[in-house]
Amino acid sequence: MKKNEIAFTAPHFKATETGQKILEQGGTAIEAMVAAAATIAVVYPHMNGLGGDGFWLISEPGKAPLGIDASGKAAELATLEFYCGHDSIPARGGKAALTMAGAVAGWQEALAVSQAWQAVSNAQNMPLSNLLDDAIQLAKNGSEVTKTYVDASQKTFADLVSVQGFASSFLKGGSLYREGDTLTLPVLANTLEQLAEKGLDDFYHGDIAVRLAKDLATAGSPIRLADFHSYQAKRVEPLQVKTSVGTLYNLPAPTQGIASLLILALYDKLYTQGKTATDMAHLLIECTKQAFIARNQFVTDESRLAMDLASLLDDEQLEKMCHEIALERSQPWPHQAKQGDTIWMGACDSEGRMVSYIQSLYWEFGSGVVSPATGIVWNNRGSSFSLQKGSLQELGPNLKPFHTLNPAFAELNDGRRMSYGTMGGEGQPQTQAALFSRYVYHNLPLDQAISEGRWLLGRTWGDVSHNLKIERDFADIAAEELVARGHDLVIVDACNELMGHAGAVVLHQDGHTDAATDPRSDGSAISGALR
Repeated sequence: MKKNEIAFTAPHFKATETGQKILEQGGTAIEAMVAAAATIAVVYPHMNGLGGDGFWLISEPGKAPLGIDASGKAAELATLEFYCGHDSIPARGGKAALTMAGAVAGWQEALAVSQAWQAVSNAQNMPLSNLLDDAIQLAKNGSEVTKTYVDASQKTFADLVSVQGFASSFLKGGSLYREGDTLTLPVLANTLEQLAEKGLDDFYHGDIAVRLAKDLATAGSPIRLADFHSYQAKRVEPLQVKTSVGTLYNLPAPTQGIASLLILALYDKLYTQGKTATDMAHLLIECTKQAFIARNQFVTDESRLAMDLASLLDDEQLEKMCHEIALERSQPWPHQAKQGDTIWMGACDSEGRMVSYIQSLYWEFGSGVVSPATGIVWNNRGSSFSLQKGSLQELGPNLKPFHTLNPAFAELNDGRRMSYGTMGGEGQPQTQAALFSRYVYHNLPLDQAISEGRWLLGRTWGDVSHNLKIERDFADIAAEELVARGHDLVIVDACNELMGHAGAVVLHQDGHTDAATDPRSDGSAISGALR
């Protein structure tokens, strides 16, 4: 039987090297992704880590895609009373660390899917020691500090320098690392070695859980050992929408996957109105506004949903939103914006099994709280809860906060299958829409669809402005006309990290693959036949 080509993309080249190695050793797309997820937690610790969340979209040829929600729920003690005296949940420090970390449980659940694939041929998954080896060695021996790490450190230094464990892990003698320095994480290396030896379940039910719970409580977090014991990642049915070009998939609540699908479902109905790249951008921006209005109105913890989010994708609802969009003028803005920081990676193995995966701490370095006993930095995703009674995002024990995270996948009518995504909080659905539209509707090469100038409506990465930011190279051709249509526009530097770190993997019907990564990141992409 002819094998497909393999492919992998990640926003840090070391993660791509790890994923490629596992694929070339015959590993599944899931095994490659788990290995890369561990590696990128070491080399991009400001973006993601074991103390964060994960979401998976997994596709096996001929079967419906499968989702895994590995996002954390709020601690049992995370009540409005616990935060008495606060107007909002702190963004940094112990009280910001209030939701469980789901990433490792997601690895475990995904590997169970991989093992089911292997069972068909009486094979076994690779040992964890193989999958985690690159991450362990990089944590022990060091990795080169990147500019994005330095930028994140400079931005967060004042907020995090005094937070438990942060300075000893992520600063150099109390000062900032410089680009090109070597960052070692020896305590995290020991934790990864223990997970390789004892299994991933040790994170939630073993010695690692005990040490994490103790360190988090010391930092002032409401998380306790019982929260570790009660947590598990779960398989979910993805949201989907059929368009003129194929079927698009994304994750359900508590993610903003519905927004990503709405933007492209609306654009699918409107794109023929446009003639130019400026028209494309304008229509996508206006589709984004409609999608975000719906998202902000409805998306919350699954148990509190007022409606089936899939109903927003019905033709009747889409037509109503289309009536609010005009080619020649923009709708007034802003609406509430959502922050976020994360990594996205994509994989395809030789059997045509594909993964779209996202892993996050929320803001850069998350809560900033580092467990001295494990070297794990904890997320601050729970800071997106509200302390206002009656709010759609009202804090409550065992609830999940709103997530900007949403890995994407598409099955196109011409037989192509596409795994794609990005980091960037509010920008995630917008960047997904830009790269997908350029590649699928407007037939740009995959790498060009990702690298060309982009835009961002609203704020992200701590910005307070809600205007439309546009990269200078795209502004040169589109800014004047966008302003004329009423957009409140600000021009930013070209190839700007503000726009996210996008990537995509495409498997063609004949078995060959394409993969691309974002020049705005430190990433790389590989595709080709097994060596």
